[in-house]
Formats: sequence, structure tokens, C-alpha cells
Amino acid sequence: MEFEPLTIDNAVIEFDMGSGEEDGIDIEHPDEEEEDYGDQIMEGSISQDFFASDLDSNLEPFEGMEFESEEAGRIFYNSYARRIGFSTRVSVYHRSRRDGAIICRQIVCSRQGFRHDRDRDGNSSESRSKRQRAVTRVGCKAMIMVKKQDSGKWIVSKFVKEHNHELVPPDKVHSLRSHRHVSGPARSLIDTLQAAGIGPSGVMSVLIKESGGANNVGFTTVDCRNYMSGSKQKTLGTGGQHVLGYLRKMRAENPNFFFAIQGDNDHSTGNILWVDANSRMNYNYFGDTVTFDTTYRTNRYRVPFAPFTGLNHHGQPVLFGCAIILNESEASFVWLFETWLSVMSGTHPISITTDQDRVIRAAVSHVFPNTRHRFCRWSIFREAQEKLSTVYQSYPNFEAEFRKCVNMTETIDEFEMCWETLLQRFGLVENEWFQSMYLVREQWVPVYLRDTFFGDMSITQSSDSINSYFDGYINASTTIQILVKQYEKAIASRHEKEVKADYDTLNTAPVLKTPSPMEKQAASLFTRRMFMKFQEELVETLAITATKTEDSGTITTYRVAKFGEDHKAYSVSFHVFEMKASCSCQMFEFSGIVCRHMLAVFKVTNVLTLPSQYVLKRWTRNARSGVVVNERAVELPNNSRESLTLRFNNLRQEAIKFVEEGAKSLHTYNVAIEALHEVAKKVAAAKGPGIGVGSLVNGSHQEVNASEGNQSGQSQSFTPDEKDKKILELMNELDTVNQRCEIYRGNLLGVLKYMEEQKLKLSVKVQNVKLNLKD
Repeated sequence: MEFEPLTIDNAVIEFDMGSGEEDGIDIEHPDEEEEDYGDQIMEGSISQDFFASDLDSNLEPFEGMEFESEEAGRIFYNSYARRIGFSTRVSVYHRSRRDGAIICRQIVCSRQGFRHDRDRDGNSSESRSKRQRAVTRVGCKAMIMVKKQDSGKWIVSKFVKEHNHELVPPDKVHSLRSHRHVSGPARSLIDTLQAAGIGPSGVMSVLIKESGGANNVGFTTVDCRNYMSGSKQKTLGTGGQHVLGYLRKMRAENPNFFFAIQGDNDHSTGNILWVDANSRMNYNYFGDTVTFDTTYRTNRYRVPFAPFTGLNHHGQPVLFGCAIILNESEASFVWLFETWLSVMSGTHPISITTDQDRVIRAAVSHVFPNTRHRFCRWSIFREAQEKLSTVYQSYPNFEAEFRKCVNMTETIDEFEMCWETLLQRFGLVENEWFQSMYLVREQWVPVYLRDTFFGDMSITQSSDSINSYFDGYINASTTIQILVKQYEKAIASRHEKEVKADYDTLNTAPVLKTPSPMEKQAASLFTRRMFMKFQEELVETLAITATKTEDSGTITTYRVAKFGEDHKAYSVSFHVFEMKASCSCQMFEFSGIVCRHMLAVFKVTNVLTLPSQYVLKRWTRNARSGVVVNERAVELPNNSRESLTLRFNNLRQEAIKFVEEGAKSLHTYNVAIEALHEVAKKVAAAKGPGIGVGSLVNGSHQEVNASEGNQSGQSQSFTPDEKDKKILELMNELDTVNQRCEIYRGNLLGVLKYMEEQKLKLSVKVQNVKLNLKD
């Protein structure tokens, strides 16, 4: 059964949502038959900026309560419902006419409204020959409504607390629909047992034993039976032809559009991968960290959809490709990852984030052996609600303490002590699931992941949900037939948001908060959002002290702490000659933004501008120009070699990298010029007779030579041995000059620092003289 969107009184209703009168609203009802297809459960990609740990675990909703996203409100209300004893579902939602995004949502008690007295064929319920189902809708009014504000945040605009029915006791709440979920690990185990010929009852017996009781399984025997039945028939059906037709059409229009289907014969059961030209270019620039989002492959969603995403230079989600998952075996995921990687020219990301599904973990380990693999914290916290349901019910403050232990600890020792406290305080010493999460702590607890780039703006921030590129466009009611339409809408919306962010960065000047030349430099380099983050760190240095603790001549160590917080200090090592610093907080390694502690050391050592190695190009306004993440040329498919534009762009990218490297020193400049002449001869020869080298390289150009003499602009002829010897001499000479420059620079900094100190002393003396004269 498909649910068609409805409008109130069959009309579009427009009203002001605080975003301007131009923003019309479409009101839709996504789900009307709970008994047949279930509620739209609180399942999806939770906002990167929200965790329930930010709120009191016993807090109930109130009007004016603020969330970072719609999903954050949904998960909070469902968590509240679990504590109180009722089930939730999504009811009316409102879309913006401007971009189709959801800007208002009602989450209601599952017993809200009344069931229609007509069956699917329009006959009265009295004429049904099927068994009569119990009445579950009793007109309950309990609900919350959340609305999106201009700031991008969501607030509770309405809250109805009272129910007109009895609430479910704590020992039965796990049976309610919105609190039931077949998790990834459970699905993997079910698939294994089902392949061995074990039926639903036998599977549930194993799950109950493994989970330590029926209350801890997280779903019922009916859910298990439905999942096992659905997994046997997990095919695209007639909707598959619609998707395949779309993919073929896109490839015909653009040779750079790629798609592949696992298996040669049966297109209805093999996994499908597609990557458009923009996704491939996105990966070239921003493919250092990747998220594989499998939220939509769960059995509550009609489309087993899984996108590859990342972060652009504004910190916005960016698309790297999409897949439809019909086969969840390890071999199928290996095929998917290997095919996607080959499309991206074999360039491995630095890090990848997925859920902790056993099959996905194995496939990632096989295909990305040198990539840092992180598990999504949100999915682990969600699974904890199922596996530790009795603990959540017995100890209302456990959730807040658990999240605090994971999110807020700043050292490994601090985390270990906090975890041990949880074990003892809440009786989890014998809990197998909790212990299993501890064994893989290095793949999901932030304190263990600091040394790897993930693009998060803070190590301890309340984030790390699966990256929700398609948030608001794909949900539990999305069918395969409308997937393509929603896919294109999401891409258009994301592109529009990036264009707007680019415009804001290039055409509006940020407000500077300090006289620091470094702040002015950063404002001209970074995108607006990244500059705001850098500025926040820079301003914080005003309340920080940096004390020298060790000096070896080349490397100096500083103890950095905020005024009044000496117990919470960080260690920063600074290499004077190389202008390199490293901080124990590892914020730069993790997010690519220099931390306040390193900036404080730069301040006391008179480093007035940000060293180039601390300006990640991926965060700058020019991130999409020049050198890309892929150090090799983007390999084009054979059928696109004839495209002049693609060839031109490809060669231009390589030339820019060549020029940047060649201009770094006198020696590399001469080598680059000689190489250009050789390449020009080869290109001229390839083009055919009559093509002179002068048309490719300016013949009047004179080579700069390090030696005295040879001023004619002609290169001397050297044997290979002589060339090597000359290169070695020049490199040694260059090293000597560099060392002298660093010594002079150090002396100059010392003089400048001495002058500043004398200036300060003189100023104090002048003030004292003035005071004495007044007396």
C-alpha cells in the first residue's frame, strides 16, 4: 500500500513560518494506517549538532525548547515517550514551496486520531471478510509541533502533555512500535541463522539468550518474522526499471555519469551503484573523509538507499555517490566499495564513518585497509537504548552519564576511569553488549580518534551522527518510484546552499574582533564558516597563558591553560625553524582548524601570520581550484576522451601543480623549464610535421642560472654525473642559506621582543612621571 500525500481541504495552505512571506507551505499527512504499515518511527539521521546529553534526561518537552534539527526533536520526544510509556509517530508535516524542504513537523502519540471505517477497496468495514483488528486509535491529543526558524534551529511551538488512555508500564514499553527496531548487528545474526535454515521462533530464542532477556532484544517475534520474510523478497520490483531507465538516460546525456549493477543477469536483486560527474569532482577536492550512510536500508524504509557523502569547504554535506542495497552479504559490500573506489581513481580516503554493522566492518577492512574506520556514535547510543533498556528504566540519569563519559572526556585515562565508574555504579560489569562496545572503543569514542582527520569542528562536540545529505527528502514513506525525483531535489537544494555560501564568503566582509594580522589573513583565506570557527579560537587566546617549560634550542614546549583553570592545561611543542607546532588536544589533526592553544604559542613567539601548513586548502574559499585531493590526474573513461573541455581541465590541473612545485626554488625552476622544453618537443612531434616548438614554449624565455657567468640565457651541457654533482652542490648551498636565514630570523625576533619589552618599560616610567608631576 502506498500513502499519497494529502492537503488540508484539498488545497495548499500558506502561512508565515518566520522565514518571510515568500515561503509558501505544503501540508502533508505521510502516514494514515498504523495497523498496516506501522508508524514513521524516530529512525533516521539525527542532527550532527544534537545529543540528548545536552538536556536533562528527565526533562519533558516545553514550548520554546530548541533543537539543532528536526530529527533532534523527534528523537527527544520518542525518548521522552519511552520513559512515560507510549509510542510515537510522525503526523502532519509542512514543506516549503521555495525548496521543498520540511519546515514544520508534528510528532504525535500513536493513538492519535481514529481509524477510517473504509478498507482499501472503498468498502465499509462491516463487509470485510478479513479478521477485525483491535482499535488502536482513540483520538489522543498528546503531541509536539516543531518549527524551523530563520537561524536554522527548530523550536517546540506546541506541546500537549495529557493522554486520554492508560500508559504502558516500564516492563512492557519495549513492545511499543516506535521503540522497536531490528538493529544492524541483529540483522546480520538473523541473516546468518536464516541461511542455516532456522525459523523465526528459533532465531528469537537465540537473540533472547544473546541479549540477556526478551526486554533487551529491542523488537518482537512479529518484527523478526517480518524482517525474515522481507529479506527473501528484497528486490526492486517494477520500480527497478524506473531507476535503471533513469541511470541509462543520465549516462547517455553525460559520458562521465557512471553506474554499475552487481551481477550480469538479475538486475532486480543485485546492488546498484551510481556516481555522477559532480560527485567525482567533489571527491577530488573533499575526498579526505567519507561517510557511508546506511540509515535508509533498514526494514522500516521502503528503499534500501545508501549514499556516500562528505563535507565541502563550508562544512556542508557533499555527495560522492549513491547505492541501492539489495544484497547485504559481505561479498556484496566488498563489490560496492571496490567499484566505488575504482570510479574515484583508486584514491583511498583518510577516514570513513559507517555504522558498526559486522558485515560492513569486514568489507571496510578488506577494501580500505589503511583508512581509519569510525563507527557512528549516534547509532551506538540508539542501540544502547535497546540493549540496556532495563538500565535506562532503572536509572533515569544513566543516559546523561553515559553520553558525558563518551563525549566529554578529554584524555584516555579520564575516559577509562569514567567507564569503570559506569560499570560499577550501574551494575554493567557482566553486561556483554556494554563490554563489547568497550572492546571496540578505539573506533567510536572521540578521545581515541583525535589523531585522524574527520572534518568535525570539535572533538567533544555533540555530533557524529550519520551525515544526513538527504534529510527531508527521503523518509519511511519514500517509494522506489519517487526516489529519483527526491534525489534530484536534494542535489539541487544542496547545490543552491553551496552557491549561497560561496556568495556570502566572496561578497560580504566578516567583522574582525582583534587587531591581529593573522585574523585579517584568515578572513581572506577561509570560507565564512571556517573563518568564524578560526576567529572563535583566536579570540579565546585573550584568556589563555602560555608558559615555556622546556627549550632544546630547536623545539620549545609550552604549558597552555586558561586563566583560572591551571588544572586543565595542554602541552604545545613548537619547532622554531620549521614554524611547526603540535598540541596535545589534537584539534588541528582532527578538524583541520588550528586550536586556541597553538595560536596562543604563536602569539608569544611573535608568529604574526598563520604558517601555510596550517591553512588546509579544503577549508578555503579557493578549495575548488588548483590542486585537488587526488594527486594523479582524474582518469577519464575511454568514451569521454574526446571531450575537449574535460581534457583541458585535466591538463590545467596538472599544469598548476607543476608550476607551483617548480617555482619553489631556483633549482626546481630550472629543472621545470628544461622539462617544459622537452615536453613541448614531444607534443609538437605528436601533433605532426611543421609544428615548431616555439609555438608551444616561448623561445625568448631565458633560463635563470645560479652560477656566475652563463648569462646568455643558454643552458650549459652537462653529463649525467655532472648534473647530479651540480644538483647536490646547489642543494647543499641552499640548505646552508636556509639555516643562516633561520638564525638571522631568530635573532631578529629576539631583537623585536627586546624592543617591545623596553617600550613597555618606558611607557610605565612615563606614566609614573606623569603621576609624580600631578602630585
